[in-house]
Amino acid sequence: MRHFIILILAIVLITTTSQAQDPRTVINLNGTWDFDQTTTAFPPEKFTRTIPVPGLIHLAEPKITEYDKFFKRPDKVEAKEQFNLYNLDYIPRYSWYRKKIFIPKEMEGKEGMITIKKSQYVTQVYINGIDLGTSMACYTPIEFPINKAIKFGTENEILIKVGERIWLPAEAAGGTDKEKEHYLPGIWDDVFLSFTGNIRINRLLVLPSVANKILTIKTQIRSLIPAQIFYGDPMDDSINLEVIITEKKSGKRVATSTGKFSAKRDNLSEASLEMPFSDFTVWTPEAPYLYTATVTLKTKEGLSDEVSHQFGMRDFNAKGKFFYLNGEKYILRGTNITLQRFFEDPDCGNLVWDREWVKKLLVNYPKQLNWNAMRICVGIVPDFWYDIADENGLLFQNEWFYWQNHGWDEEIRKEYTDWVWSDGNHPCIAIWDAINENTDMFIGNTLIPELKKLDPTRVWDAGYMREGLMKTDEMDEPHPYQTYIFYSQMDMKSFSYPLGNLDYKPEILQMIRNAGVPQLVNEYGWIWLWRNGLPSKLTVDTYNYYLGANSTPSQNREFQAYLLQLETEWLRSEPSIAGVMAFCYLANNYGYTGDWFTGNAKDLTPAPALEWFEDAFAPSAVFINLTDERYVKQAVPHKPGEKLTFKLEKINDLSQDVSGKITLSIISSEGKTVSKKIIPVVFSPFDRSSLPAEISLPGSSGGYLLMAEFKADGSNKSALSRRFIKVGKLPDYKFYEIQPPILKK
Repeated sequence: MRHFIILILAIVLITTTSQAQDPRTVINLNGTWDFDQTTTAFPPEKFTRTIPVPGLIHLAEPKITEYDKFFKRPDKVEAKEQFNLYNLDYIPRYSWYRKKIFIPKEMEGKEGMITIKKSQYVTQVYINGIDLGTSMACYTPIEFPINKAIKFGTENEILIKVGERIWLPAEAAGGTDKEKEHYLPGIWDDVFLSFTGNIRINRLLVLPSVANKILTIKTQIRSLIPAQIFYGDPMDDSINLEVIITEKKSGKRVATSTGKFSAKRDNLSEASLEMPFSDFTVWTPEAPYLYTATVTLKTKEGLSDEVSHQFGMRDFNAKGKFFYLNGEKYILRGTNITLQRFFEDPDCGNLVWDREWVKKLLVNYPKQLNWNAMRICVGIVPDFWYDIADENGLLFQNEWFYWQNHGWDEEIRKEYTDWVWSDGNHPCIAIWDAINENTDMFIGNTLIPELKKLDPTRVWDAGYMREGLMKTDEMDEPHPYQTYIFYSQMDMKSFSYPLGNLDYKPEILQMIRNAGVPQLVNEYGWIWLWRNGLPSKLTVDTYNYYLGANSTPSQNREFQAYLLQLETEWLRSEPSIAGVMAFCYLANNYGYTGDWFTGNAKDLTPAPALEWFEDAFAPSAVFINLTDERYVKQAVPHKPGEKLTFKLEKINDLSQDVSGKITLSIISSEGKTVSKKIIPVVFSPFDRSSLPAEISLPGSSGGYLLMAEFKADGSNKSALSRRFIKVGKLPDYKFYEIQPPILKK
């Protein structure tokens, strides 16, 4: 009876994840596994816990011994700049996963492979007591042939050992973040068995060219036929590849191609073919049209393997100082996600693997906030995240977990190359980001040129490898933090950052202007809060300076929203910037930075800062060019009744003219409009120009809100810019707090 139940479960696993037919059969191993930990490299005598796969060790039940040390909820903030990962407050352990699986007799005669899409840190796999191998890869698939260990028609035991971050070998590629304190190990992406013929498609890379109207299909072929034993034995085999392109939604076949190649035995071989593809619909964030490429591999014995991947017809390249999408200038607007930091958030739980939660995070809010791009920062994400971005329209700057220098050149080459092979089908990935805020001559000047040959369809970024350091610099990512100066400034009273002055051009803006390649500002702000409204570890001094040591969470959130809105306006109004992505949308709640949610992360309740981004990131908007007078301490009040003269900055990210009306208003602290005027305006394509403005100030002293609301003709939405101003001399000023747009959950 027990074996009958196992057989039924195996059939269900197969039929729910594949077509249950030749040439490839997949058995999904996601789900509940037995789990336990040991302090030595020997497996536990018995398993006392269970754990979901994919996930990390914090999801084990009952909870792991050190759980409370990993997830702390401090009631106060300790100002801190960085952390040494070797300063452990817990005992490192090996994590053991065990699963028993029935493999049908019908699989005998096929070649099996176990695939673990992502597992960190150092993963060793056993089946039925046979050691299949060890891998230090943390962010790319781990794969081992299994036929030497499995038994067909009966139950098999899979045992996986996962190590700790501090045991990651010196040669491993990346994996250090000075703003992380706990590196949770675990199997954090899909796990499955696949059975094929003895030659299989190991990787499939579909590279589109919209400009040339062709597809380049690159395959990495793995032969499982034993290598030559006797002199004269064959060393390779002839294979045939057939490519079929279909529309993903309709299933309609739109293109085919075939090619004949050679596969070296017991080795990896590459095969590439180009096929014309002229009648297609392009992929864009606004209209994410997808196709499916199905590649079938045949040998002289017949069908051996078949693999399908979705893709989009999308060109993304840099030209001059801007990015171009499908041949058209395209301005990036968006944010950052630091998933590896979120892993150590006490509210993380299983949210990262909850598709509805992820879709809300990647689709629902970004579409409302006028975002078309995100940087996946200091570490990549599970594979299905990229699928969601493909299907719903979002561009990614996809950044490897490489901040502090770590890794040997050959291992970096190996892992980065597999990264491109594994993730390169996703149209959402527009930029490969090799390094964060660092330099590496091998990566910048040797490896990236090599990988550009493998995938010429995307732009590469290499942190602070700018012109002069790189032979070919395609883009830069400046981080113009303005309040970070507190940490090095002797006299904070003399600090004067003209918040809201869009003409402010510090040294980093001059560097941006003088650069010859696209400048993507993907970090700025330095104004992070925890979700309870307290400053983060890096921003205690910032809030103390602007608001005083006893500011409330409500005051902190108001100031954060205002500063981020004004800094976004400042950066977006700079005509030489190719994109602006605010930092940070998702992070560790009790970490060095923070994100823009309140309460429990599972609810994704937006803080005011997130809501105000809808206006700050509007594709067409008008921004007030005037220094804030509420928080900037050196501000001098205006005289009652005088004319206020200032500039408005016209912002248009669109490739066509936009016309509409600007409504200028002054609002008293009681919420009463005391002055108002309407100005018609026309934007040229990609406009970044100034418009002089003037409005009469009220005759009474007080704190006021100056607003500029732009509404395009025919639109039911408007974009609001605001500045707090002081009129007359008073010992204390009160200001009207206008509410941000309400985001739909």
